[in-house]
Amino acid sequence: MDTDNLSNEAYKAVIVTAEMFNHDLTLHFGCLAMNCKNEEEYLSESEQFIKECLEYKDIDILMDDLFFGNPPREKDFKNALSEIQHNINKVREIPLKQRTFDF
Repeated sequence: MDTDNLSNEAYKAVIVTAEMFNHDLTLHFGCLAMNCKNEEEYLSESEQFIKECLEYKDIDILMDDLFFGNPPREKDFKNALSEIQHNINKVREIPLKQRTFDF
């Protein structure tokens, strides 16, 4: 699936929030969608990615090259991930039929 297939709520919760923090993080969340069949799977994959990243320390962020050689501070990174997780939880409270889609 493509990120264009996400509901507006899910797109804002994950993609827009990641972009506000760092464009490189947005790329990683965007790539997750390619292997997902639907929005629920995407949200689950995003949560798994967040869980893995929350275990990172500064050196892991640098060594993983997640940010293409320009890593953010660990605290800022983890705060952004926590915000995205919170947003995902809010999206899940909205029944799928009540979410808005552009396509």
